[in-house]
Amino acid sequence: MTMKSTAERPAVQLRHSMKPRQLTMMGLGSAIGAGLFLGSGAGVQAAGPAVLVSYLAAGTLIILVMWALGEMAAANPNSGAFSVYAERAMGKTAGATVGWLWWLQLVVVIAAEALGAAGLLFSVWPVVPVWALSLVFMVVFTGINLAGVKNFGEFEFWFAILKVTAIVLFLAIGAALLLGLLPDVASPGLANITADFAPSGLGGIATALFVVIFAFGGTEIVSVAAAETEDPEHSVTKAIRTVVWRILVFYIGSVFVIAAVLPATSEALSSPFAGVLDAARIPGAATAITLVAVVALLSALNANLYGASRMVFSLAERGEAPGFLSRLSRAGVPMVAVGVSVAFGFIATVLELLFPERILPALFQLVGSTCLVVWGSALVSQLILRRRADRDGTHLPLRMTGFPGLTVFGLVLLGLVFAVGFSAESSRIQLISTLLLIAGIAAACWAGARFAASRPTR
Repeated sequence: MTMKSTAERPAVQLRHSMKPRQLTMMGLGSAIGAGLFLGSGAGVQAAGPAVLVSYLAAGTLIILVMWALGEMAAANPNSGAFSVYAERAMGKTAGATVGWLWWLQLVVVIAAEALGAAGLLFSVWPVVPVWALSLVFMVVFTGINLAGVKNFGEFEFWFAILKVTAIVLFLAIGAALLLGLLPDVASPGLANITADFAPSGLGGIATALFVVIFAFGGTEIVSVAAAETEDPEHSVTKAIRTVVWRILVFYIGSVFVIAAVLPATSEALSSPFAGVLDAARIPGAATAITLVAVVALLSALNANLYGASRMVFSLAERGEAPGFLSRLSRAGVPMVAVGVSVAFGFIATVLELLFPERILPALFQLVGSTCLVVWGSALVSQLILRRRADRDGTHLPLRMTGFPGLTVFGLVLLGLVFAVGFSAESSRIQLISTLLLIAGIAAACWAGARFAASRPTR
């Protein structure tokens, strides 16, 4: 499709209103959501303590992806992020396909997070029905996103602080429990880990791997937010550097505590953090951690709505989506893009009432593994663009160390994840559905570009 001319671009532009501290905390908190607070238990059930292998493999992959994205985002902060980089590296159809794929994933996830947060809150406060709570969440966070990126960044800043504080307290209590420092509470030690490390063998590790990968989805939003951050070169570099220790401390540390305290057959793994705190005899633990999980889901909803709106705005700016989606409010917010991105969330509330527990699982089956494709596109784009920059002598504010070896290693690791996924029936169906979706989007983008090119210019 043809790019919009400068004269067609709106006079109002996206603003660099997000503070560096907000981007850094978004980097810390973007992947701390229901995938960790609730999904980690499913991983332990599938693989036992060997789930740590799944977390190390997926953690290594996301670290490499974020380093690659950080290099490109520091050099070219853009609201289209990896979609723009894929376009520059592999052409317009590739860039548009990645952008639309990620947008569709987030649109579905936004709806799921609103309903999930409503369900969790209803479990501890059964006063307002789930559909009404979901509706309230959708309205509130739509308003926050329409108010401006500064307000969005501040909400995410405090959400991230709350989540990080909860994880730190959990790790402190878990360490005290394992070391036998809690009064009148017997320590399980490391017996649960050493007794049967991999009760389900490689199959369990493979099953847990896809649970873990879904938990890491959303981390890439940092590269989208870089376009509206003050001093993006410095801010992105600082945010990316937090990824390594965040993965090691928060994810690996938390899952180690859970696997050590709760055996793989424990019913408490349905809410693993609450299960550990109950084992430590902390009063009110289940309610407290449920409320933290609600906050984590709402934080993810907020961030995903922001990311989805900026991605479709970027697609419109590049002529890959209807032009009206690039309209900005006086506050520099792509208000139409926000409305389109959140619309399905409102529709899903009605669908869930009509067809309870049937609509969203079907949609997740379609978009569940799309993050793998986005991560793969980021690694391939960085491999191409870095070689191009080195050949042309282009200065890069942030350079990924170990290039090209680490980028290639990331692609090999991603290939192994796909191989593992195709070996298991449950994940195989999901991967095939995602590949069919990608083929459909790519065909539509290619056809749209051909149609636009064939139209006579005025």
